[in-house]
Amino acid sequence: MSWIDRFPDLATLSAPEAAELATKSRLVHLAAGDEVFVPGQPARAWLLLLAGTVRVQQRSASGREVFLYRVHGGESCVLTTACLLADESYAAEGLAETDVEAVALSKSAFDEMTGASPQFRKFVFRAYSHRIAELFALIDDIVFQRMDVRLAGRLLDLAQGGVVVATHQALASELGTAREVVSRTLGEFQRRGWVEQARGEVRLLNDEALVRLARSVT
Repeated sequence: MSWIDRFPDLATLSAPEAAELATKSRLVHLAAGDEVFVPGQPARAWLLLLAGTVRVQQRSASGREVFLYRVHGGESCVLTTACLLADESYAAEGLAETDVEAVALSKSAFDEMTGASPQFRKFVFRAYSHRIAELFALIDDIVFQRMDVRLAGRLLDLAQGGVVVATHQALASELGTAREVVSRTLGEFQRRGWVEQARGEVRLLNDEALVRLARSVT
């Protein structure tokens, strides 16, 4: 089974196009913690994640990290796509949060396939537009949404078995705010009996209350 079969939107490629894509691509493996790309680095390849998670974030001059989005298995990175299309360098960094298996397509092969295959081009821009919509939603959240609402939603998203393994600083980076704001909000959640805090983790005690808050209109 080819990796192409794992992406339904590529099923419309003709047999020659699929064969060309398979020939020009290569499998890559990254370990958790590896840098996928860094600011100022030119985009040299287009990555399609097969498994694992890549975190894309921006770092300010003061060293503060601001989370932008995650790329999961079955997805591509919108920043990489934009850099390849515009021949620009990265303005943010990508880090492998877990071990990652991906398919890499060189810039020259990406340019060739995008120009020659309408179906491949449609696949690229559909993924691109989907991620752009998510980024606009993120901007909307940062500008207009209350922090307690955003934190409740992020805790629910990150929880594994009812536990979020993250420091207050890591959660602050996820939400683009200060650690003190996260600590104060978590303290209020704990006072209400919604969460229980321990070193480096937050245990969710009342999912229903957090869901109601995350879905509330502000």
